[in-house]
Amino acid sequence: MINAVYTIGHSTHAIEKFFELLKSSNIEVVSDVRSRPYSRMNPQFNRELLKKALGEAGIRYVFLGKELGARSEDRTCYINGQVQYDLLAQTELFKSGISRVKEGAERFRIALMCAEKEPLDCHRTILVARQLAEQGTIVKHILANGELEDYEHSVDRLIAKFHIPQNDMFLSRETAASEAFMRQGKEIGYREEQSQVSSSLWEENQQRTGS
Repeated sequence: MINAVYTIGHSTHAIEKFFELLKSSNIEVVSDVRSRPYSRMNPQFNRELLKKALGEAGIRYVFLGKELGARSEDRTCYINGQVQYDLLAQTELFKSGISRVKEGAERFRIALMCAEKEPLDCHRTILVARQLAEQGTIVKHILANGELEDYEHSVDRLIAKFHIPQNDMFLSRETAASEAFMRQGKEIGYREEQSQVSSSLWEENQQRTGS
């Protein structure tokens, strides 16, 4: 039986507050889904420091930023310099990350951790949690005030944000949710700087022409 998978944003919490939130849901493993597991403003959440502090608190740390991070290194996941979550979700690397989470959830209570306080502002919800939920895994968000929010409720909030009607007889909830996810992905999806975009386009052109 697979346990529910939780998500949490470290935000600007003191490390003690962060641990309090984890322990309130009996979290045993923190899976870090940040592509870059460092924070200038909140260095207590830098990868090495966090791993050490979690270990001392009896909580395991697993880095999954390569597999489930929002800043993919796969060029096929970008259009005009912005990562496309639907494309990223289809990559073998991402799928392997999802499989690792599901396998881990068979034995442990896992929290997927990223930086953003609000679940809807983070790829942990719009990308990762969505894929887990669509594959039948129960997902819950640990909010900054300690309350738990069911994934389905967060989807309702996302649909409401874009004023997409849920009671339209011609529009299913699934369609409404897909539209909302697409719009939110455009708002929060990682965008490369223009210099990176130009460099990437040049490299792709060189590969096509064989130069």
